[in-house]
Amino acid sequence: MTPSHDDTDRDQYLWDGTGTPDPEVARLETLLAPYRHRAPFVTPTPMSTLPGRAVHPRRRFAVHAAMQIMLAAASLVFVVGAAWFAHAVRPSGWTVQSLAGAPQVAGTTIAAPSRLPVGQVVTTDNTSRARIDVGSIGVVDVEPNSRVRLVTSRAGEHRMALDRGGIRALIWAPPGLFFVNTPAATAVDLGCAYRLQVDDRGWGTVRVETGWVAFEYDGRESFIPRDAMCATRPGFGPGTPCYEDAPHGIVDALTILDFSPTGDVRRKQALDTVLRQSRQRDALTLWHLLSRGTPDERVRVYDRLASLVPPPASATRDTIARGDRRALDDWWSSLGLDSASWWRIWKRKWS
Repeated sequence: MTPSHDDTDRDQYLWDGTGTPDPEVARLETLLAPYRHRAPFVTPTPMSTLPGRAVHPRRRFAVHAAMQIMLAAASLVFVVGAAWFAHAVRPSGWTVQSLAGAPQVAGTTIAAPSRLPVGQVVTTDNTSRARIDVGSIGVVDVEPNSRVRLVTSRAGEHRMALDRGGIRALIWAPPGLFFVNTPAATAVDLGCAYRLQVDDRGWGTVRVETGWVAFEYDGRESFIPRDAMCATRPGFGPGTPCYEDAPHGIVDALTILDFSPTGDVRRKQALDTVLRQSRQRDALTLWHLLSRGTPDERVRVYDRLASLVPPPASATRDTIARGDRRALDDWWSSLGLDSASWWRIWKRKWS
């Protein structure tokens, strides 16, 4: 059957936009217009010109319409997701319940799920555990012999303080919404699960199970990925992160490098241990040491890291010695861990 002039005219519209559109096509285009791709479009090789392939215009329209529908569906998912998180971060009371024993809220033993107001304290003894629902963005399990406080619960910021003891946090919100203050640093959740311990001296340790945690204090930052740990102490802030399976001697050596005066005679031997024992995987640790310690120590770290992960052009000895942020970030990106830019973005958001 020979196609009519009208059919040919309408098919031409599907190919290059000329001719008269079919009324149904025009209606679909109007409905899907809000989801139109706005960026410059690079025209691919027409399928009809490829060897051995011929695609009828109506089939091309079907593919085109299906793609537009998928874009619309993706936009809808994004909108629904954004709405859900907007609800999640609205001010809402946290709730706390007992997991074992007799935890207390504001000095009163709880036997059923109870409200945890801002400013109030959850305490556990050596036989009790509690679970705190952090709005709609996660849960925090409070371990025995612990004291935690709800500091802030508002749009864009959920913050608690761990004065002593231990917690396990599981957060499924976007990065930068949940914070835990400790006597020595603030743990910033970057979408993860982690354990945080603080002893009676205020010394803390974070261990990350999934995702990332940032430790921050007075401009000093540590980024801790999955399967890594980091210590922190009052007056010093966060130490240098290392993997849980770090070679023998590295953890003890980092304790000296992170939390001793620069004149401590043990520092040289400690740095010798870290540099000698470091694997390529331990570039995470060496990168953090690039901005810590004495100038001579940083030069030695530079040389060892460069032997494991060649530095980018921007990361010269001079730029690293000056603490050039771009050079440090460029080298971080070469480690195969993750981009450093996301942390800068989220920090600007809440600082």
